[in-house]
Amino acid sequence: MASMVSQLTQLIPAQQVLLDEPMGLHTTFAIGGPADVLVLPHTVKEMSQTIRLARQLELPVTVIGGGSNVLVLDGGIRGVVIQLNEMNKYLSCHDTKILASSGFMLKDVCQFAQQNSLTGMEFACGIPGTLGGAVFMNAGAYGGEMSHIVSRVRTVNRNGSVHTYKAADFEFGYRKSVFQRLQEFVVEVELQLKLGNKAEIQAAMDDLMERRRSKQPLEMHSAGSTFKRPPGYYAGTLIDQTGLKGLSCGDAQVSTKHAGFVVNTGHATARDVLAVIHEVQKRVEAAHGVHLEPEVRILGEEQNQIKKQPD
Repeated sequence: MASMVSQLTQLIPAQQVLLDEPMGLHTTFAIGGPADVLVLPHTVKEMSQTIRLARQLELPVTVIGGGSNVLVLDGGIRGVVIQLNEMNKYLSCHDTKILASSGFMLKDVCQFAQQNSLTGMEFACGIPGTLGGAVFMNAGAYGGEMSHIVSRVRTVNRNGSVHTYKAADFEFGYRKSVFQRLQEFVVEVELQLKLGNKAEIQAAMDDLMERRRSKQPLEMHSAGSTFKRPPGYYAGTLIDQTGLKGLSCGDAQVSTKHAGFVVNTGHATARDVLAVIHEVQKRVEAAHGVHLEPEVRILGEEQNQIKKQPD
């Protein structure tokens, strides 16, 4: 790993290359063991160079955006982690299209659309995370999803090469995209929106944000919604009906405000979170015959610890 760092700092400023960096400092869950090397590229070129060097040294590469929708395990992540939220940002409007670098927080792109009288992405104003991560996961809420508005995407692949995709290539599904299958990393997004009324767009965004604030535990550390929506059901409703609000292991807890969220109430470990997730899955399946799949990406390695049981 010393060789990786030595070679990498010849290409990228040393302050953007962090050794044995705790990932709890870089995720919205505030949980996670150390990355062997965490790289914070500012340009697509720096990102490509990092990937190529890691490939030459036969080191695994993990790419994350703003650190939402991920649970990093307590043993940390081996190899190289690239986090994109410090990439140089650009945001422009051309008629009814927005072109943006992937590191922008979704809420900021939504506000930019409103300022330019463009409607269609109000649904995304309260989704945590970056634009690139939202495209990668086909994030959605309140009847909208990224598949409805994305028209072009630029990526960097696992060889460090840059590719451009159009709508016909995206393979969007429920929390799925072609970029997951190909393991490519979104660096630029074009959105196709429609002309609207600024005041009406802002009113819709305000309404959705108020609904989120009143129903979701936004004041606590979490990765967002913990489980995917099972066909014909809502995960949070099933968990609530099973009486699991407040179920906890260590400082990981099923939110008492919204059962679809597992939250970190203090110093939860990833093992705590996984124990809660597995217990929720077991009890909901026993009560309703429905298997809940995690929506959060689980990354890294577990530590060798004695398992705790939820209570």
